[in-house]
Amino acid sequence: MKDGKRFRRSFRYAYEGLQYALTTQPNMQFHFSVGLLTFILALVFELPKVELLFILLAVTLVIVTELINTAVEKAVDLAMPDRHPLAKIAKDVAAASVLVSAVFAAVTGMIVFYEPIDRLIRHTGPHGEGVSPALIWTLVALVAMLVIVLQNRFAHKRLARPVKPSLVAAVSFSISTWVTLLTTHTLIALLGYSLSLQMMFILYDREKSEIASLITGAVLGSGITVLVYSILHYI
Repeated sequence: MKDGKRFRRSFRYAYEGLQYALTTQPNMQFHFSVGLLTFILALVFELPKVELLFILLAVTLVIVTELINTAVEKAVDLAMPDRHPLAKIAKDVAAASVLVSAVFAAVTGMIVFYEPIDRLIRHTGPHGEGVSPALIWTLVALVAMLVIVLQNRFAHKRLARPVKPSLVAAVSFSISTWVTLLTTHTLIALLGYSLSLQMMFILYDREKSEIASLITGAVLGSGITVLVYSILHYI
């Protein structure tokens, strides 16, 4: 009985630790959101078992190292509230472990998802035949105006923390989506989206933009572009 009670208590403490990291650490929220999106894509592309295991390993490794990094940061803050060179080294090394695991996850994702994305792009073919540059820039401007309208609407909502879509993320992903629509070369399409993702990382790191705002802007930018173009294409 005591062993079972101790096990349940340990499980509860572990759950509370995970809950704390998810509710208070923006990096954990970002990694968890990307991991969830990765699993959804894996199901959509029906990845084989071995590749799915690599994705599971990569996502788990990132989340585990982020949890350890959070624990190290809090322990160092408790033991050394003031600035100290050794405290900085401990935090930097813990953060480096997250960076290494994140790079491993990114490389794994690019290797695993490249072939399914390549088959999808080659199968659908280019969708931008006969599209004028004026139409492209008009649609990009339309995306920007719609996002600005949504931002103003959310600004007047009486919510505790309204999620305002990022204008830069929306425009960036709209342009990347156009690159994908105009080419059959998978590498070109992926490079376009890579630039947009890099823009999101810059906004998150330097401008302190919220993860939800960036993701919402990216989804709106790509979604509106595909939707409006599809309507105009089939009229």
